[in-house]
Amino acid sequence: MKKFLNEIYKRKKIFVTGHTGFKGAWLSFWLTSLGAEVIGYSLQPSTTPNMFNVLNLEKDLTSIIGDIRNKESLEKVLNKYKPDYIFHLAAQPLVRKSYHEPHLTFETNVMGTVNLLEAARKSNFEGSIINITSDKCYKNTENICNFKENDPMGGYDPYSSSKGASELVTSAYRNSFFNPENYNISHKVALASARAGNVIGGGDWSEDRLIPDFVRALSKNEEIIIRNPHAIRPWQHVMECISGYLWLGAKLSENAQKYSESWNFGPDEDTAITVEEIVLKSIKLWGKGNYKIVLEKNLKEAVSLKLDISKAKEKLNWQPIYNINQSLEKTIDWYKNFYEFKSDMYEYTKNQIEEYIIETDIMPIN
Repeated sequence: MKKFLNEIYKRKKIFVTGHTGFKGAWLSFWLTSLGAEVIGYSLQPSTTPNMFNVLNLEKDLTSIIGDIRNKESLEKVLNKYKPDYIFHLAAQPLVRKSYHEPHLTFETNVMGTVNLLEAARKSNFEGSIINITSDKCYKNTENICNFKENDPMGGYDPYSSSKGASELVTSAYRNSFFNPENYNISHKVALASARAGNVIGGGDWSEDRLIPDFVRALSKNEEIIIRNPHAIRPWQHVMECISGYLWLGAKLSENAQKYSESWNFGPDEDTAITVEEIVLKSIKLWGKGNYKIVLEKNLKEAVSLKLDISKAKEKLNWQPIYNINQSLEKTIDWYKNFYEFKSDMYEYTKNQIEEYIIETDIMPIN
């Protein structure tokens, strides 16, 4: 895997929106380790601490502080740097915040996607674009099924709805302006979208996310509060979905027409467990902690979310490596090294990626 990705991304210019966020920082770090020239475009980090600053990523890439809602700024950046790949992660990523700030959520997640794709179109971009959305983009009728890529878009809450709408925007641009059938005729753009499950991993301090809330409470010797204990989510380590994004980008370079579609990147079936089970496992791994349940009836969230990843397995030859216990162990170890052992988190994160790549090398490459 490392050799394959090195061949694809080394010395390539990669434009990453949302590079100061949790997943954006992980993706940017991995790309720089592959020898890519990363140009990040994002707001300032929204939390203190944050992954971007903990790893001091500003020294490894070009960091542009900008708003995804500013289409003129986006176009100027694309014209200036002329990237080979675009990974679009800039978003308002929180369900609860979407209830309090729905306008911001839709403006960022929907019009932000429009702005990026318009900037790519007007700057005559040539390369691959991957729009990172969410497993919550699907219309969830709570039938406890595994969502497939061709299932209807939807979303009860503003966040989920905005991600479904972002997918529809992507589909419209792919059909109207970047149609795979016209690749190398009227355009040279490969456009795909990626939908991941509930991502965990070191370096996330976002509000109202289970593991960050868990870690914050433990670091302050406070009780852990969970609000939706029976909710089932497709938990996966951040390196799993990042590897999927990188793998998809590589495949788009090989065959833009074949892979310009939507893709689910999630865990295997056994990792879809409840919130309360995650907390109990995390307490055991950390060695301490207590929790209480505080139900919030006014904020509806989906009870069950599961992704069907058979398409990515069969057509991309991608597969998850970690089970839920391994994902949690890697996550808790990262935070313990940060809080208790005061480790060099740049080197520790680098080692986690190297260990993951070694595990992934068992995956055959077509």
